[in-house]
Amino acid sequence: MSDSTPKFKREPAEHRREALIRATLSLIAEKGVQAATVRAIAARADVSQGMIRHHFSSKEDLITAAYEHHMDRLTDLTSAFAGGDCSAPVARLAAFVVGSLTPPVVDAGSVSLWAGFLTKVHDDAQMRESHKRTYYNFRNRLEALIAAVLNEAGQPRSAQELRHLAIACNAVIDGLWMEGGVLPSAFAPDELSEIGIRSVGALLGIDLTKAGQQT
Repeated sequence: MSDSTPKFKREPAEHRREALIRATLSLIAEKGVQAATVRAIAARADVSQGMIRHHFSSKEDLITAAYEHHMDRLTDLTSAFAGGDCSAPVARLAAFVVGSLTPPVVDAGSVSLWAGFLTKVHDDAQMRESHKRTYYNFRNRLEALIAAVLNEAGQPRSAQELRHLAIACNAVIDGLWMEGGVLPSAFAPDELSEIGIRSVGALLGIDLTKAGQQT
């Protein structure tokens, strides 16, 4: 006779970590960083407080991991737009800009959650390092796309010039992203992405509007 009794299956450690990160993000989105106590996170994730200490050396480590998870997710969503079948560099850059300025990247909850972390970024050295890493992750991808577009156009730039262009284009995208998340009703559909395409193109001296419209 076969034993039909369900066997207990231990959840992978990676899944438990992700559950704790999601619970932390949920609390911060609702009530701010100060609400993300060990007790509250454990209750939200439906685990013991000891489970948090098992996977993270401190609550600060968990909050940092949650911040990196949130920011890397937004960068990956943006990059996914530029990772399709469009082979021309100008099309990939246009898709990257459009992706960064349309849902699900532009989202009131995502912007509010990012803003909720800001006090920790200013006050905590570990969070500042995390912010620096996630910022460079996005900006470096943008810089590589910019370099490819300019090289194809026969306008190669020095490393310092590419860095400055990436910083400027990143600032334009960030500003539009924040406004779109804080005041979504203030903008018509596709308005932010159209402004972003024109602005980034103007900084580079490259017309991105046609590629942006196709995207």
